[in-house]
Amino acid sequence: MRWTSAFLSLNLGLSLAGGVAAADLPLEKLNLPDGFAIEVYVDDVPNARQMAQGDKGTLFIGTRAAGDVYAVQDTDGDGRPDTRRVIASELERPSGVAWHEGDLYVAEISRIRRYPGIEQQLASGEELQYSLFVDGLPSETHHGWKYIDFGPDGHLYVPVGAPCNICDEPLPFASILRVAKGGGDYEVYSRGVRNSVGFDWHPQTGELWFTDNGRDMLGDEVPYCELNRVSEAGEHFGYPYFHAGTVRDPEFGEGKDPADYTPPVLGLGPHVAPLGIYFYEGEAFPEDYRHLFIVEHGSWNRSKKIGYRVKMAVLAGNDVVDYRPFIDGWLNNDEDDSYWGRPVALLPLADGSLLLSDDYAGVVYRVSYQGS
Repeated sequence: MRWTSAFLSLNLGLSLAGGVAAADLPLEKLNLPDGFAIEVYVDDVPNARQMAQGDKGTLFIGTRAAGDVYAVQDTDGDGRPDTRRVIASELERPSGVAWHEGDLYVAEISRIRRYPGIEQQLASGEELQYSLFVDGLPSETHHGWKYIDFGPDGHLYVPVGAPCNICDEPLPFASILRVAKGGGDYEVYSRGVRNSVGFDWHPQTGELWFTDNGRDMLGDEVPYCELNRVSEAGEHFGYPYFHAGTVRDPEFGEGKDPADYTPPVLGLGPHVAPLGIYFYEGEAFPEDYRHLFIVEHGSWNRSKKIGYRVKMAVLAGNDVVDYRPFIDGWLNNDEDDSYWGRPVALLPLADGSLLLSDDYAGVVYRVSYQGS
């Protein structure tokens, strides 16, 4: 049996982009495992993408097309956000945000801003100050928006997507970069990565796992998008020569050997567009759900849409032994393949629940375990 509990506990009286009020979202259509609930945690955040949380609880939300960065706070201490503020606007697709040692990092297409002591700055009421942590990244907008995060080594990891559907461009395109702790300089950490918009580190091994969006225009079923694991710096994951490990690219794969490249840990399905991932480490979810969650944003050019859901990769040590739905229902599966939401990224809260952004509905959900 699958069920959902929909609590629209936050409605600030504002409408979503497109004119749909958060209270009108059909959360009853979402399917979750027994005992889990989903609610709208923050509404009216058009094009909500990656999230980060400060030490004092401020929730920062990046956007892509909207060009804004939000700060959302709980000012009365009741555990629910009640204020929302745009802290930066008219940026170039500031999709990625990260929190590290009191500072907020915001990724645009070609640069990354650092807002020192951001929560103290917000409390002061003065104009926010920032410096450039990284500058001079490629300016191409195709796959140029970024997901960023700090690794266990204290370095900032930044993907640079391929500026195309399929092409063979020089580095740093199609890579994941590791930025020096002081900013500025970077090194290529992984190569052959077409378009990664989500990654996390395995809590036991410390290895970087990331999703990668497969190329288009080879048909509905080929290639699968990928879940990858970095065993050592410098690995090449195949793009543009091979896709999903063994699919030779008709334009660039001739004369190449698939054994020269690192295959994916798991094929995620054709054109599902995987974005955010998160290794669940809390204790609020039952033990059977303390695995790797993967957000599938959903296909855009497949004749029958697929994705638009959150799935869970069940782990046995460092291996994936099952891949199954966790939340679905945003895709209506009607004649028109209509949908009303597209999930993007995950962020844990201190109570063990998970926040989930949705750039189509313009909201952030909270997923919690209520018990059977």
